[in-house]
Amino acid sequence: MTGPRMTGSPVAGPPVTGPPVAGPRVAGQVLDTPLTRLVGVRHPVVQTGMGWVAGPRLVSAVANAGGLGILASATMTLPQLAAAISEVQARTGAPFGVNLRADASDAADRADLLIRRKVKVASFALAPRRELIAKLKDGGVVVIPSVGARRHAEKVAGWGADAVLVQGGEGGGHTGAIATTLLLPQVVDAVDIPVIAAGGFFDGRGLVAALAYGAAGIAMGTRFLLTSDSSVPDSVKHTYLDMSETVVTRQVDGMPHRVLRTALVDGLERSSGLSRLSCSVRNAARFRAISGMSWRSLIRDGLAMKHGKELTWSQVLMAANTPMLLKAAMVDGHPDLGVMASGQVVAVIDDLPSCKDLIDGIMAQGAEILRTLDVYFPYGRSDYISSDT
Repeated sequence: MTGPRMTGSPVAGPPVTGPPVAGPRVAGQVLDTPLTRLVGVRHPVVQTGMGWVAGPRLVSAVANAGGLGILASATMTLPQLAAAISEVQARTGAPFGVNLRADASDAADRADLLIRRKVKVASFALAPRRELIAKLKDGGVVVIPSVGARRHAEKVAGWGADAVLVQGGEGGGHTGAIATTLLLPQVVDAVDIPVIAAGGFFDGRGLVAALAYGAAGIAMGTRFLLTSDSSVPDSVKHTYLDMSETVVTRQVDGMPHRVLRTALVDGLERSSGLSRLSCSVRNAARFRAISGMSWRSLIRDGLAMKHGKELTWSQVLMAANTPMLLKAAMVDGHPDLGVMASGQVVAVIDDLPSCKDLIDGIMAQGAEILRTLDVYFPYGRSDYISSDT
């Protein structure tokens, strides 16, 4: 796999002895990586498919800014997804993606929709079946599953995935325990497809660090949630800006989930199993009403969730908490009544830029850092690397 190439006009660096150093242009530069070439975007920056957050408005804003926006579809019916795709395509002609649930009962129908609508990318939070990957690829869709372990990356790469998104424990929502700085190089070394780094990224410094590890780009969730283009209510955004502490809890849906630490989350941690189960049943009924799914479909999806996992039926029912508790905050604007998925980067975010300003800033800062690093090796990097120990 070839590495990144920065194109643009030369920029003079700080004074050094020897020949002048050429660096990338800070404004208007293009960073060419295996990710940008694979999906046809200008910048190697991905907005993740956050439920109730990554709608047409945010996705199209990211796409128009040169990044890869991912539409979240897990909480949508198939007709709602079709309408959302149409809205994105009306807002932008740039490539974008759709996040699918690999274990959904209608996953094949959704894949067919992406193929018909010529959506560029299908992303997955769980590993899709080999057959589903083949179906999408045959239809011209780029397949990018998310993984949290090296072995999962090796599996989906062997099944034909075009790239993988690897999230370290710093990331928000469902997450693992291994830090990005440890997980990312493991995955980069294990597969020969582009790797996208997620978990703890928010600026140009992180982009350059990810590239140094061998990644082809970065993905961000919390940082894009906290933009002016995000449809999350302003009151909720300011709650994020005022918070600095996250916690990983299993009390939302039975799986590790990084969220903002609020009074509600602390209450869930203290509540009894019977109380959580009762809440989950109520939320399952609410989600059924919103999604239009039948009880049979909910049970079928529950069986799919249990397959290959050590989940009790109580934990499967608890999974109904996730869409409804997220909706209470992200859509209804009641952070006191819902949970707010968040990466640890929330502690260092203090503004709400547009997606264009955010991505332009990341690329400008990244270009400046690359230019500075180039100055350290003015005669060619190899001339300055010693073999002495």
